[in-house]
Amino acid sequence: MKLERWGWYSIAVNLLLAALHAAVALRSGSLAVAAELIHNAVDLLSAIAMLVGLRLAARTSKAFPYGLYKVENLVAVVMSFMVFVTAYEVLRYAVSRPPSPLKVDPWMLAVLAATLFVPLVFSHYELRAGRAANSPALIADALEYRVHVFTTGLAFAALASVQLDLPLDRIAAAIITVAVIKTGWELLRDAMRVLLDASLEPDALTSIRRVIESDSNVRELKWITGRNAGRFRFVEVGVTLRATDVERAEVITERVERAVRSHVPHVERVLLHVESPARPTWQCAIPLADAAEAVSPHFGEAPNFVFLTMASDGCTVMERFVESNPYANVPRAKGIRVAEWLIERKVDVAFSREDLQGKGPHYALRDAGIQLVCGDADTVDAAVAACQAAARCQSPPMPLPLGARRG
Repeated sequence: MKLERWGWYSIAVNLLLAALHAAVALRSGSLAVAAELIHNAVDLLSAIAMLVGLRLAARTSKAFPYGLYKVENLVAVVMSFMVFVTAYEVLRYAVSRPPSPLKVDPWMLAVLAATLFVPLVFSHYELRAGRAANSPALIADALEYRVHVFTTGLAFAALASVQLDLPLDRIAAAIITVAVIKTGWELLRDAMRVLLDASLEPDALTSIRRVIESDSNVRELKWITGRNAGRFRFVEVGVTLRATDVERAEVITERVERAVRSHVPHVERVLLHVESPARPTWQCAIPLADAAEAVSPHFGEAPNFVFLTMASDGCTVMERFVESNPYANVPRAKGIRVAEWLIERKVDVAFSREDLQGKGPHYALRDAGIQLVCGDADTVDAAVAACQAAARCQSPPMPLPLGARRG
């Protein structure tokens, strides 16, 4: 209802402008003002069509379960063709009307000056409301009022030029025609992009990708597509998750969907296709003591961690590097902070000589889908062997449904 009131406001403004321009056109005999009156008449029909579109766009039914969102874009197409009709009528009137003397009074110039101010102010607020709601119909209507400011200014100049004996009336009408055609083309182009399911803007896709990849339980974002429908956005994403059961996958996907809708405006629905992960490699993290190959007896206080990228067979080490533990010297909650660090690194298996079962790091790693292996191995080779054995003994992940979630 909030958007619909702008449709009523637009009808009222068009009626006011048409009445004022009609009074000036009939009294002065100006071709430019008469062209602007035709412009007002067509825009009044467009405003009525916009109001109908806004009322229908938010409705759903059994025949249209996804809503009538694109009605707004259809309205924008109709408005663009009405703009072309305006241009044709102005041009026809300018060519066919015989020359006649113009009568100009000061009140006519005052009225035209007022009709410059009214659409300028109204378009400012309507455009702001249209962009806030991502409504193509409101944005199109507001931009059309911007054209009114320009064309009414030309009509004002045409009348004022009579005092200087300059024949600007027909020239002003011709320029109005060019401006109207340009506006109509822009409206048609933008509306057809949506009706033909053009992709979301690159900035929007980048924002969505960033939100999804920031979730530690998303192993990989495979693909992403999206489209506009009226003022709303619809997104589809293919992901693999750090989850071994459907219930856990449901929790993750619901959280990802909420994050996308909260960070990216006007997203109506998010459809996540959860794909079975193809894991050519997996990564394990092992806490190190001062000695290069000695495993630290403490998880959170270990000065370094070694990260090993293992081949899918679990036997071949493809990459190995050591990093300093950034939380080794913090006074509190070392274990939790290290666990969060490993989650950010998206490791698959973490080793600890310290028994962490039932403690904070254990729960943090488990919730992120990271396997925790606890044992008494005191060398890196022995810890790697323990991680390999645990990985082989772990039951294979339950196949997750493809394309299971709607936001």
